[in-house]
Amino acid sequence: MSLAPFTISATATAVAVAYTQSDLVADLVLPRVPVDTQRFGYNVYNKEDGFTIPETEVGRKGKPAEVEFGSKELSDVTVDHGLDTPIPNADVQNYEGARRNGNTRLVDPRLRATRALTQCLLTRREKRVADLVTNVANYGVDNRIVLSGTSQWSDYTNSDPSRAIPDVLDSLFMRPTNLVMGRRVWSFLSRHPRICAAVFKNGTNNGLVTRAQFAELFEMSELPIIGEGWLNTAAKGQPVNMQRVWGNDMLAFHRDMNADTEYGVTFGFTAEWGTRVAGSIVDPDMGIRGGERQRVGESVKELIIASDLAYLWKNAVTG
Repeated sequence: MSLAPFTISATATAVAVAYTQSDLVADLVLPRVPVDTQRFGYNVYNKEDGFTIPETEVGRKGKPAEVEFGSKELSDVTVDHGLDTPIPNADVQNYEGARRNGNTRLVDPRLRATRALTQCLLTRREKRVADLVTNVANYGVDNRIVLSGTSQWSDYTNSDPSRAIPDVLDSLFMRPTNLVMGRRVWSFLSRHPRICAAVFKNGTNNGLVTRAQFAELFEMSELPIIGEGWLNTAAKGQPVNMQRVWGNDMLAFHRDMNADTEYGVTFGFTAEWGTRVAGSIVDPDMGIRGGERQRVGESVKELIIASDLAYLWKNAVTG
């Protein structure tokens, strides 16, 4: 007998953990790092420790210089995110009856609900991450720029991202490993005449560069990350208004996939307590046969821990 009204289903949890959209990139930008408890600590190391040049020469009977590495421990708390959807018992009974009669094409309504809820949960996370890392308030004046007018990369006549991007990459004290941008930004950059001329080197400024060619041009260790996700921004009951989650911005950032709460220098991460869970809660007041509420949830906290390891181009192209 369960001691709690929410009963976790191993089958539904497996669906919730496995189900992802190929066009959601939040886990690439702020990778998940497991934490042992809901309240967790993480270390932020002194930037100067790794770049200060100490005296290393030692005399025949001398003592080597001693170096200390400092850090400060910060703490935070993961946040529970979850969604429910109602499933009348009649739907489950109709499904089970159809299965008994040999119809194997139907999907269990509980698993179908789990898939739908998981997509909504992940889309909301995508939006949180995109809003966090493209917020100009999270960066110092030397790590951000707001483009407008002829400086935007959608202006093929006056803008020159082939010069602007490497100038920024070279200016950061740890070279960025990744770029993330919205699909609209990539569409403009991949066809930009200055980019095409630099890549093709055959006198033409027309064409379409690949992500691999783009990464090679700017000596990036990873392919650019393209945010493809969509979000319906209309209020409930209003006509659908589909907008790109990642908008018109681009971010360069240094990512260490091996970094955790104890060690590693990285732009940011997502603290994750436990794993994503799914299950059901009995609801006897649903219809004449009762029902259950399917639930999917996870406990996470997205964090930028080293904003000086990134550079934001806000409004890189026109809206």
